[in-house]
Amino acid sequence: MMRTRSLRAGVLGIALLASACGGSPAASGGGTSGGGTQGKTIAFVGYGDASPWGAAYNKTFKAELASSGVKINDLTSMDAGTQVQNFNQAVSQKPALIVAALWDTTATVVPIQKAKQAGVPVLIVDGRPDPKVEGDVMSVLSDNVKLGEYAAQNIIEGLKAQGRDSGKVIVLSGTKAMLVTQDRMQGFGKAMAAAPQYQVIEDQDTNWDPTASGKVAQQLFAKHGCDGIQAAYGMADYMALPIVQAAKQAGCKVGGKDGLVVTGGNCFKAGIAAIKSGEMYGTATEDPITIAKQTAAYITRYLGGQNPPTSELVQEDRVTKESLAKFEEQCSQA
Repeated sequence: MMRTRSLRAGVLGIALLASACGGSPAASGGGTSGGGTQGKTIAFVGYGDASPWGAAYNKTFKAELASSGVKINDLTSMDAGTQVQNFNQAVSQKPALIVAALWDTTATVVPIQKAKQAGVPVLIVDGRPDPKVEGDVMSVLSDNVKLGEYAAQNIIEGLKAQGRDSGKVIVLSGTKAMLVTQDRMQGFGKAMAAAPQYQVIEDQDTNWDPTASGKVAQQLFAKHGCDGIQAAYGMADYMALPIVQAAKQAGCKVGGKDGLVVTGGNCFKAGIAAIKSGEMYGTATEDPITIAKQTAAYITRYLGGQNPPTSELVQEDRVTKESLAKFEEQCSQA
């Protein structure tokens, strides 16, 4: 299920040409690329295992590189401040590559600049870095704008299927400081604007935390009542499912002809089960397994001197009951 929008250099001549034309910006950093992966060290400054998405990504990422001979210095964290400290530590150790998934896009500008000055190449995954340093890194990115659009399409389609000519929508988002979240909300807002009869009345930052998502959802149903909320977007399946539970606890109908329309994202096995049962209308891909495998493949090519393109984008897809068969396997690995 892993697809990219990039062309891969297949022969040395093409690779050299790409390098001469400004391929990976970090390829000249310390001469760390080339010569294979054996014995090289990667500093992994990603999301911590306390995040369900992060845990699945980290496990797959490490497994995919296990046979490559690459040493992984695990500096993952759930705290933005700690991540900045870990990033700076990684720069000082001068590994062959820093791989980072950014909690706070703005706060990591300076560490990325330090890495460039030190000649340490950086690969950003999942969400794009601050535009100030976008040209200083390589990247394997989720298509977050598209993921936001898919969530809005699920909500609009679900409400229209119920015959509603109006509706109130709540959003429980990921960390607002991340461009991952901002880009998704950009896509979501643009798509929702095409159906102005459906109004977003709440947009709450729940920090990619399922427990926080459940608590905030309970508060919102207590505030607005069942009649005051017709649809909900949980930015990951593990954030959408607590909305379903909160709605049930509040005595609200979920799914069906007149119940709450719920969409998720970052598809997980539990979300697929909820779509099958009718409790969730849909989700989108961006599963952690696919992007972890694509990241590992990128690293193998880069450290092996194949000069991959500066940036790769993971193809995303909308998932509903109608398309479930196509994506169930991909979305059920975590």
